[in-house]
Amino acid sequence: MGIIEAAKSLSQRCNSIREDLIAQTIVAHVTNPLDYAWEYHESYLRQYSKLGAKTLLLGMNPGPYGMAQCSVPFGATEIARDFLLVTGNISDPIGRHPKRPIEGLNFARQEVSGTRLWGLLRDIWNDPITIHQNVFLVNHCPLLLLGESGKNITPDNISGKAVNSLLEECDNHLREVVKIMGIERVIGVGKYAQKRALKALSGLDVDITTCWHPSPASPLANRNDGADWRDNVRAVLLGED
Repeated sequence: MGIIEAAKSLSQRCNSIREDLIAQTIVAHVTNPLDYAWEYHESYLRQYSKLGAKTLLLGMNPGPYGMAQCSVPFGATEIARDFLLVTGNISDPIGRHPKRPIEGLNFARQEVSGTRLWGLLRDIWNDPITIHQNVFLVNHCPLLLLGESGKNITPDNISGKAVNSLLEECDNHLREVVKIMGIERVIGVGKYAQKRALKALSGLDVDITTCWHPSPASPLANRNDGADWRDNVRAVLLGED
């Protein structure tokens, strides 16, 4: 199985859990960008998954303004469209929240976390090819989870049988990606991602560490106008931590 086939399989398995997530948790709307925006995600994988990266940057799950629009981990639409040259078509997902439209690569609002992270990767390695010769990006879970109000819900804030099933599928996918790509080091973007990597990759000869999350909700990401965050992530990426 290759990276594209593994992602497609994960998407299908996660889709089968959606209704149970809604029935068993506070999540009211579950949509899957690996489904309705599959062509975007496949475009990213085809271009960048076979360039030799041995370090994996692991995120949590999509947000409504980033990967939910462009199907690229930590994506912002301008980065995905104009820098990564992601292409394809999308459909309007069934069951999406009415306050969270899906407009794809034309979505105007730029995801802050993605703009920060991809901006730093561009500062370090200049172009998409060189970036992906050094590091590849994956989200642990592909699903956008929203509450009744439209609030973003992350997997660490829900629990139950369906959540456990979802996390198991996502752990299995992460393990598959690491084996397929020959990944030697996983950097969890934030402590939660590191925790999932430690669980999923137990028994494999993989170095697992973490870096600060770029979320504007994180005091660490905003400290010293973001300079401390950039220094932290740069040091981890370049093995200077």
